[in-house]
Amino acid sequence: MKKNKPETSAWKKRAGLFLFSQNISLFGSSVVGFSIIWHITLTTSSGTWLMLSTICSVLPQVLVSLFGGVWADRYSRKHLILLSDSFIALATLALAIAFLLGFDSLELLLMISAVRSIGAGVQTPAVGAIYPQLVPQEHLTKVQGINQTLNSTLMLLAPAAGGLILGWVGIVGAFFVDVITAALAVCVMSRIEVEKIEPQSESHSIWMDLRSGVEYAFGHPMLRRILICYLFSFFLITPAAVLSPLMVERTFGSEIWRLTANEMIWTLGALFGGVFVSVKGQFQNKVKTVSLCLMAFGVLFGLLGLSWNFISFLAFMGIAGFFLPPMSTAQTVHIQEITRPEMLGRVFSMVQIITASAMPAAILLFGPLADVVSVESILLVSGFFLALVGFLYGRGSQTQIDMKIPPSESF
Repeated sequence: MKKNKPETSAWKKRAGLFLFSQNISLFGSSVVGFSIIWHITLTTSSGTWLMLSTICSVLPQVLVSLFGGVWADRYSRKHLILLSDSFIALATLALAIAFLLGFDSLELLLMISAVRSIGAGVQTPAVGAIYPQLVPQEHLTKVQGINQTLNSTLMLLAPAAGGLILGWVGIVGAFFVDVITAALAVCVMSRIEVEKIEPQSESHSIWMDLRSGVEYAFGHPMLRRILICYLFSFFLITPAAVLSPLMVERTFGSEIWRLTANEMIWTLGALFGGVFVSVKGQFQNKVKTVSLCLMAFGVLFGLLGLSWNFISFLAFMGIAGFFLPPMSTAQTVHIQEITRPEMLGRVFSMVQIITASAMPAAILLFGPLADVVSVESILLVSGFFLALVGFLYGRGSQTQIDMKIPPSESF
């Protein structure tokens, strides 16, 4: 037992440093993200500019992430994370200098948002794929739970920090917060030793690697079902995620404290969910866990539509938030366990594309629909179908397990 102590200490140190580096980087990026949105809102009061800001923040990441997945499987994931963090920090630093010199145009803000989004498209698949290189498989769930807890805590702090910084020193101050946190993340990440995953076959071109990744993911029965589940579930989660402030304003009142409470209660629920995952440490049946969480989402989102007062609305929203970390952790660890190591980057890039695209696509439907029918009706219907997706996912995936389909089966 003593012989294994140094090895145990080593992976815990690596995991701790990695979680710190990524979450401090996330905090800086979130502060800048909120500050940019609020700056554009206060400057223009224009929905069109907010739409352009959202497109610039999301679209480049979606387009680049497929290639980011290929690079994460070809090259050192550690180096990709370092390079993307540095790239984002330099872009933000250039923006801060430009604003200090008086070049504070909104067009420049959108352009740098797009550049930062490109960096995130490279970084995100590498981050998702690197965990099995840092953490033993039996501890992946616990570490992901800790990460979810840290994410939720920082997402509670980031809006407040962004508001304070924006009001105190202006948007340039927020830019420098991101530069400093990114530099700190790079310094910490550079100290972590990560073993390189060697591809099993010779790579000929990025396009061939990209094609093989898509064929692998959609040819693998369990991965295909997971990707389809992500597509439908994120599409159906959109009404509760995006339209709930509209329901609060229409049904309960337009006071700022109500809108703030709506945003914070979900994050508080997710914080407790992350703590639960960290303490539990493992899910024996990850498919069942995801299935139950999706069904819980569906029921609770339907109950949101039936809320009889604001307190009941907040209660249902907070309880729903609790189920996010168990679902996200179980699904992420399941992917890490059943995917060949040299394919993880490409698989996570496809997850990123689906999750980043499903919600904007859904809002194109549900946004205009909310001006025709009540948000409550949309929540009831989408909640029912989300619960159905959870039930079908659990039943179909369990059938594959019962048939003893090998986890590493390709196509």
